[in-house]
Amino acid sequence: MSETPAEKASTMVSADQAERERRGLMLVLSSPSGAGKSTIARMLLEREDNLDLSISVTTRPRRSNELDGVHYHFRTPEAFEEMKERGELLEWAEVHGNFYATPRGPVEKTIETGKDILFDIDIQGTFQLYEKMREDVVSVFILPPSIDEMKARLRGRGEDPEEVIMRRLETAVGEMRHWSKYDYVVVNEDLERAYENVRSILRAERLKQKRSGAVAKLMNGMVDDLQDALTRGR
Repeated sequence: MSETPAEKASTMVSADQAERERRGLMLVLSSPSGAGKSTIARMLLEREDNLDLSISVTTRPRRSNELDGVHYHFRTPEAFEEMKERGELLEWAEVHGNFYATPRGPVEKTIETGKDILFDIDIQGTFQLYEKMREDVVSVFILPPSIDEMKARLRGRGEDPEEVIMRRLETAVGEMRHWSKYDYVVVNEDLERAYENVRSILRAERLKQKRSGAVAKLMNGMVDDLQDALTRGR
């Protein structure tokens, strides 16, 4: 029995709806120190709609100007360990004696509603996300235009002594060896251009058909309509 016009209209999907009703993605930015990753991340959050920053869980003591659930989800070491044992963490790392992690629940809930999440994390964290939710991850490795420029940017901050800068450069050697394991590489020679490149990646990835079940309904409805038109025209 063929569908009535009203029934068919109820199954049709508009182009706007197809784009809106999709699964969100996890946009991961990584880079060696001095490549400008954090600046690009900040620009994305300020200028791009439908994008939130992932809020990490940490065992670090809360500072007086920080709010639980806004800057971090602050947990005791015991609570953190329990979350890890229950499989509630997508990735985690120890930094200077404190633990940091990405909680699974808020991430899954957010992307299921069609909103995207930005991650400013290192290579180890990225690979852990690959293991848990690879289909949802879009990874971008940010590079400086040259090693001399990277050194100049680190020294230009005026924040770290020379021995700290050298340690950061030593760490960068290991990080940069893994560039090919990322989905995209963006060279940050000009900040605005690098930002636009990352923004283009985000927007293109949002349109991938695997993220939108509504696209299938849209296409099937259009094909059915075309077939009906051809049948009536015979």
